[in-house]
Amino acid sequence: MTEFRLTQISDTHLTRRYPKLTDNFHRLSAYIDATRPDLVVNSGDLAWDAPTNRDDFEFARELHAALPAPCRYLPGNHDVGDNPTTLGPTPTSPVTEPGVQAFRAHFGKDYWRFKAAGWCFIGLNSMVMNTGLASEAEQFDWLAQQLASADGKPVALFLHKPLFLNTPDDAELAETAIRYVPMPARSRLVEMLDTVDLRLVASGHVHQRRDFTFRHTRHVWAPSVGFIIPDHRQEVIGAKEVGLVEYRFQPDSFEVRHVRAPGQVDVDLDALLRRS
Repeated sequence: MTEFRLTQISDTHLTRRYPKLTDNFHRLSAYIDATRPDLVVNSGDLAWDAPTNRDDFEFARELHAALPAPCRYLPGNHDVGDNPTTLGPTPTSPVTEPGVQAFRAHFGKDYWRFKAAGWCFIGLNSMVMNTGLASEAEQFDWLAQQLASADGKPVALFLHKPLFLNTPDDAELAETAIRYVPMPARSRLVEMLDTVDLRLVASGHVHQRRDFTFRHTRHVWAPSVGFIIPDHRQEVIGAKEVGLVEYRFQPDSFEVRHVRAPGQVDVDLDALLRRS
């Protein structure tokens, strides 16, 4: 395979309670049907709030199963719970082993690796990082083995939370500690990734589209498929819009295209909640 076309979607937040989010997902599905990528990756928050409502998982699985392309999945905080940080309060829904197992039961492995078009693709569960759970140790051990066998191939990493805002050494602040992979797990992960030719880090979580390069690694934040967060709830970092990201990988190179599916609507979170 000399070219591999991958479509990244993120933060679909599916639930039977909010049909506007379902409408945006249907617009996405029609676009995927028209473009037919080789693979779709949902980088997390498939469900609205699976830790408190398992039916959100069922609904998200039904809709994703109908997508006209093969899919891989990664968990977000609304799927399995959030990871603890050294700053700020304990998450109201902390990640748990039962939560991770429930995700696996519905969507398969929460971390994975495959090769295509001369690239090594790795997906990680960023939610177990910094937890001390058995799943965290299991994943780090697995990752060390995968990186050791990358064989010099360029690496594309997918995970829910961005690694950092601008640099790996960004200081954590109480109001942003939950936004990025938390310390000290972030430092450990970055150190491991420094051993390979990391070309791309693709994430979601922030509900803002952003694209920047740090050293030789491109960091792409996918926007939410479902909704945007108003400025009074979250400061502007990138572009607040719904959409998706398309990638074309070829041996030793890749292209990124930022798009939105025809008919997708920038659903405002405040307006969505007022109508519930």
